[in-house]
Amino acid sequence: MGMKTKIALGAVVGIAVIGAMSANSGDADGDGKSDSRTSASAGEKSDGAADAKPAEDKAVEKASQAEQFKAFVQKNGSPNEKDAVSHVTKVQGADEQNDILDAADVYTDFTGGIMGEGTGPAKLIASAFADWKDSENGLVTVYDADGEILGNGQF
Repeated sequence: MGMKTKIALGAVVGIAVIGAMSANSGDADGDGKSDSRTSASAGEKSDGAADAKPAEDKAVEKASQAEQFKAFVQKNGSPNEKDAVSHVTKVQGADEQNDILDAADVYTDFTGGIMGEGTGPAKLIASAFADWKDSENGLVTVYDADGEILGNGQF
């Protein structure tokens, strides 16, 4: 190909890409606007607080996995498990199970990584998690405050 052909081809491709992106963003904006209007009119027909409440409940459910885990251990765990789980700050992935490749993460306020104070309690936390949730192929990983792995276990 000659130099002029390459430049012309590049220009055509560039224009086509920009045009496609503009068309897609225009469609998305148009859809978003019609969805907004639909949502606003639906909100006007019903109580606005009722519409906001399901979204809040969904956020609370995700944020409360750690609290659900702690409550389970407080009710069913050994004194050592209760002490270890009191250091849990966040739990992710406990509510999304399919028994194929389930993975949950438990975050704690322990420090020092694998050489720190949390290695022993991490085993207790993983064991308590296995009592709380059951999967045919699950792996729970316990992390310290800096995001370093303390331990893991099957559940």
